[in-house]
Amino acid sequence: MTMIKVTVIYALSDIQYIEEINIRSDYTVKDAILTSNLLNKIKKNIQHFKNKIGIYNKLVHLNTHLKNGDRIEIYRNLIIDPKERRKKIVKTLKKNKFVKN
Repeated sequence: MTMIKVTVIYALSDIQYIEEINIRSDYTVKDAILTSNLLNKIKKNIQHFKNKIGIYNKLVHLNTHLKNGDRIEIYRNLIIDPKERRKKIVKTLKKNKFVKN
């Protein structure tokens, strides 16, 4: 069986978890995530079947087959929509007179 090298990544605002692993060429995204043991190293409650997963910023399913050099990214769940966050910041700034109406 041919072996390939892939990278599994989970990034927080202050730290990145990166695992480079060698796996069989018939492995899926799910197999690679489990083989990397990355989920056990992260203190957060990350579940590969609930978080979105991508390869080079393109969403994929857990049963996607991998190619040599793929970078599997486990995405964080957003706490707040970025547009809503910006609206709240502007509202606060206006309230505190930092921005003119």
